[in-house]
Amino acid sequence: MESLSIQTPIHREVAGNLAVGDAFELHGKILCARDAALSRLVHMLETGTLGELAVYLQGAVIFHTAVSAAGIGPTSSNKVEIESSIGPLSTAGVRIHLGKGAISTATVARMSGAGSVFAVTPPATALFMDKIVSRRVLAFPEEGMEALFELEVRGLPGIVAAARGESIY
Repeated sequence: MESLSIQTPIHREVAGNLAVGDAFELHGKILCARDAALSRLVHMLETGTLGELAVYLQGAVIFHTAVSAAGIGPTSSNKVEIESSIGPLSTAGVRIHLGKGAISTATVARMSGAGSVFAVTPPATALFMDKIVSRRVLAFPEEGMEALFELEVRGLPGIVAAARGESIY
């Protein structure tokens, strides 16, 4: 299977051309967050207090993961705190949500309507460590490894699992 090379930030047209089953490798900066950080981002978005973080969402990839010295690996995206962030963050400019597990048809529809896709990635933490060029905390440092991180990656793999109103689940 041929893999697409996608550079971040991602234009809406690029995400709009992705289809279920497309394999890709990400290059550039991505965001990493889990339950607490994603909920806080959505709250800030809803209350108009996102400030400079809004710039980071434009054309972004959000990987549903914690970041630790042991590595990164996808967490279940269908947890309420995570799945409920997908629609609002898609509307705010996020183009790819990267995680694992089935998401609801309502989430697929809301995300697709905003020009975003959901992709899955294999839970291979050791493999992903070789793909990280740099990392830094962007927000919520008190959340520790579940803070909002920005990583620069080279060749982080994924497969589109939901796009254009369709899902593999």
